[in-house]
Amino acid sequence: MPDRGGGPTGPRIRVGRPSRRVRTLLMTLGVLAVLAMLFVMFAGFWTDWLWYRSLHYSSVFSTTLRTKIGLFFVFGLLMATAVGINIWLAHRLRPPLSAMSLEQQSLDRYRMGIAPFKKWVLLAVTALVGLIAGASAAGQWRIWLLWVNGVPFGQKDPQFHKDVSFFAFDLPWYRFLLSFGFAATVLSLIAAALVHYLYGGLRVTSPGARATAAATGHLSVLLGVFVALKAVAYWLDRYGLAVKSSDFKATGNWTGLRYVDANAYLPAKTILFCIAAICALLFFATLWRRTWQLPVIGFGLMVLSAILIGGLYPAIVQKFQVQPNEQAKEAPYIQKNIEATRKAYGIDDSKVADYKGESKADNKSLRADADSTASVRLLDPNVVSPTFQQRQQVRGYYGFPSTLDVDRYKTKAGADQDTVIGLRELNIAGIPERNWINDHFKYTHGYGAVAAKGTSTTRNGLPDFTEKNLPAEGEFDAYQQRIYYGEKTKQYSIVGGPQKELDYSGNNGDEKTYTYTGKSGVSLSNPMNRAAYALAFGEPQILYSGAIGDGSRILYNRTPKERVEKVAPWLTIDGDAYPAVVDHRIKWIVDAYTTTNGYPYASRTTLGDTTADSLSDGERSVVAQQNKVNYIRNSVKATVDAYDGSVKLYEWDTKDPVLKTWEKAFPGTVEPRGKISDSLMEHFRYPQDLFKVQRELLTRYHVTNPAQFYSGSEVWQVPDDPTNKGNSVPPYYLSMRMPDQKKQKFSLTTTFTPNDRDNLGAFMAVEADAKSSGYGTIRLLKLPPNTPVSGPQLVQSLFNSNPKIAESIRLLKGGDSTVEYGNLLTVPLDGGLLYVEPVYVRGAGTDYPLLKKVLVSDGGDRIAFEDSLDKALDVAFGQSRSGDPTKPPADSGQTPSDNPTVRQALKDAQKAWEDSQKALEQKPQDWDAYGRAQESLKEALDKAAKAEQKAADRQSGKQGQKQNQPQSQGAPGKGG
Repeated sequence: MPDRGGGPTGPRIRVGRPSRRVRTLLMTLGVLAVLAMLFVMFAGFWTDWLWYRSLHYSSVFSTTLRTKIGLFFVFGLLMATAVGINIWLAHRLRPPLSAMSLEQQSLDRYRMGIAPFKKWVLLAVTALVGLIAGASAAGQWRIWLLWVNGVPFGQKDPQFHKDVSFFAFDLPWYRFLLSFGFAATVLSLIAAALVHYLYGGLRVTSPGARATAAATGHLSVLLGVFVALKAVAYWLDRYGLAVKSSDFKATGNWTGLRYVDANAYLPAKTILFCIAAICALLFFATLWRRTWQLPVIGFGLMVLSAILIGGLYPAIVQKFQVQPNEQAKEAPYIQKNIEATRKAYGIDDSKVADYKGESKADNKSLRADADSTASVRLLDPNVVSPTFQQRQQVRGYYGFPSTLDVDRYKTKAGADQDTVIGLRELNIAGIPERNWINDHFKYTHGYGAVAAKGTSTTRNGLPDFTEKNLPAEGEFDAYQQRIYYGEKTKQYSIVGGPQKELDYSGNNGDEKTYTYTGKSGVSLSNPMNRAAYALAFGEPQILYSGAIGDGSRILYNRTPKERVEKVAPWLTIDGDAYPAVVDHRIKWIVDAYTTTNGYPYASRTTLGDTTADSLSDGERSVVAQQNKVNYIRNSVKATVDAYDGSVKLYEWDTKDPVLKTWEKAFPGTVEPRGKISDSLMEHFRYPQDLFKVQRELLTRYHVTNPAQFYSGSEVWQVPDDPTNKGNSVPPYYLSMRMPDQKKQKFSLTTTFTPNDRDNLGAFMAVEADAKSSGYGTIRLLKLPPNTPVSGPQLVQSLFNSNPKIAESIRLLKGGDSTVEYGNLLTVPLDGGLLYVEPVYVRGAGTDYPLLKKVLVSDGGDRIAFEDSLDKALDVAFGQSRSGDPTKPPADSGQTPSDNPTVRQALKDAQKAWEDSQKALEQKPQDWDAYGRAQESLKEALDKAAKAEQKAADRQSGKQGQKQNQPQSQGAPGKGG
């Protein structure tokens, strides 16, 4: 035994080896620790496999896993081999160590320390770089699958005349290979240089030659490989110009070649490719010349050329050729960008028409056409969720989404009816007694759909429900009402075992129980499955709970978007999944997109920003595989069954090459379009996120003339939501008829305003009914730029500043009630425009809004604020008198705007209202300024009301005098 401590006369401490029992215990603990780590890794893999298998999408899991493993091992081995061979070669080429310099003597101790472990060091270094490289390569599985399965687009870029698939599928993979080659070369170069230095092949301070011939040749070859890769990079950069993003002051975000790219950068890249290739050959020549003189000169020439040819020359061309006549020089390239962008986003077939914005029709015709032009949706799905909650929640453990959905259902007469629909989903926070059994075994599902007419309400302002109560009853055919999968269902549930579930509570308060009979979820009858899920969910009770037995199944990943995203990880998912009652089932319908970032000349957009509006939140945000794209198609319609969670992917865009590529990579996952049933097709609609992307692009790309595009004189913007400033107005679904249509079509609509202005620039609508022959047709009505027509913000201001309306709103707010404005809908009407906005009141004693008033305006003098839409239209178009008139009758000869006192009062009221809003927008809010502004607003409204009353009294007197005069028997000067 070795001795420790103590001197010749001190105590001696004997340190012995651990006993056999201790060593056995330590070894056992070590083995158990390793096994535990392996089981943790296995649990994640195994539960994923079980989940995919339960949905019959195991091929997605296996294909993805197989691809990742293949890339990991192939590129990990390539990197490890490259670095390992160069380390071994550098060691083999080390010089004999004879006369030792001071530098070599200081390194000798490191060499001696490493000597016994050289093989282990080599293995450790190569394993480390191999693992890192393999993990990086595994993350590129999408690029690999696109490259190996790529389908031609059948379209060629205008510069290089290559198929678009080269830029979308091939170029990204070539760039990855190039970056991998650079990484392998640089790491090999560093490793070889360190070994050569350690063993004397390279000398920093020693006299004589700085490198041996062997080290010179070895490192020169590696440098030659690096420069050769740089030559390849220059060549690929030529094609990269077609998809390069840059800032162009005339257009903002720009993708593709401009004049300087085509006439300076493109030839410069070709020249630099040639120079780099020659320089690489010079480095390889050092194997025979054993000198770095020529390669260093060549490398210096390449760097100088990159500065002069690749940097200075394009700057000179831009300064002296382009800038003096930029519009003419850039026109051909702007034209290419316009054409490519419009095609890539599917807006090239948009129908654009000029629209006056002011109708010349008489009031009677306008009133008659208002009913046939649009079925105006008064029930705002963004406002009435609390009303659904209060009237149809039934129990506290149910809930509705904060924003409901708009769909179409047949009436008993067979007509299509715009319908607001929501599902009564399980609200886990509302469970009376929270514990593990209640949360995951007893309260497992929601129950029933609730629907209401979108175009009308009851007399007291409540939604006119067509499907209601629990269990649900109404106009829908009998259907499976239990909702195990929904937007609010985010916790796991264990069903089908000995523990009974709460189905719903009966009218007498008795609880109806239920046992799940669906085939979804993963069986927990296997002890290994239970152990894996106990570990995956961090819940040990899953392993030993008596509530789990034969037939028990665990349901998780239960939101529709999450399920579609997992079974099709190559798709981008629309932010709004919506429910439909189809074929006696509740189906969640999810729109999905194929995208790419490599469409030549097409400008890019950021999906997260483009699809954001005043309704976007964590529940309604797009799920994007890549956020920046320049090509998008709604290629897939997906459904998720609310009861059994089954996912179906249906091919929608049958011509999309990106979808065809993914179908080759994952065969059998997407079903053909022909398998979509007619009943399901009735509920498909044009997706909102695609529409928002297209409208954002159309703010600029509605212009097809390069000169006009360059000037930016016709740029539009998506207006802010009038009732939610700072956020874009959301698009709205409603049934309406555009000027070139003969009947109403279910449409998705929006408005545009000119840049930095509030008047209307254009109106956009797309046919949203999937069964319509015109589905997807985009129509744009362009308003005259020199004739200002009120946009949404100005119309809202008109409503807010009207004295009578403001007074009525003030009365509605009496008793601590609050007023909420619904969607401000815009509808083209006989050459003019019709604006309709429902007004809801949330009473002090209630916690939900009721529709109490409807605002109607044509953007001008016609304005009404009445209890119903019909009455508001009658009043606005002079077919009826208002009980509390907002303007004199049409034949009075006097309107509020004709009175200068009223006009000035309205201006003062508008300014006071704007001042009050500015005070609220301050941080912190300026309540003193707000109070002063409100006082000014009241004074202005009182002043306007008095002036109006005086004018009305005078007019009444004139009418009375006129009635007392004798009637003329004929027109003067016409005889008889």
